Amino acid sequence: MADRVAPRRPGMRTALAIFAAVTVLALGGVWFSQAEERSGTVADAPKTSAAQKAHPARDTPEATPETLAPREMPGVRECGVGRPVVEPKIITLNCSNAGVVASDIKWDSFSADGADGSGVVLVSGAAGGGSPASFPARLRLYDVTKVDGMMAFTGIEVSYTGATPHAKAKEVYTIA
Repeated sequence: MADRVAPRRPGMRTALAIFAAVTVLALGGVWFSQAEERSGTVADAPKTSAAQKAHPARDTPEATPETLAPREMPGVRECGVGRPVVEPKIITLNCSNAGVVASDIKWDSFSADGADGSGVVLVSGAAGGGSPASFPARLRLYDVTKVDGMMAFTGIEVSYTGATPHAKAKEVYTIA
């Protein structure tokens, strides 16, 4: 009599592995489908200083509206390239691989001295195949410096308001 091997039904591990793979592919698809939105924000930003929010300097009491020079409002340069964007909606925090991006930013205040707002930090999967994740955070821009003749913020502090991607409640990035 010949030994017959009964067909084996998939076990719990197999079902879990399939579920995990489908979830990773779906999240990756969402992440990459939004790539154009993330990259287009900088390209669609106003290109002239007149279109950006500029506030006149009122340092001297005898200044009149005709004699006021517009105070250059600092902005954020995308990975140190291009014109600074005032009140950006997206900021790439890790320019080496674009693996950490602050998005959906809503600014509470934005001035020549600094800016405060909130948004979501998106972290792409780790090299080991981890899935992308998002973390709500408070953002603070600081350190205004003249870069290539334009005023730009060169530092950003990220304070996570819940879970954190790297077990740190606060991270600081250089965004020159």
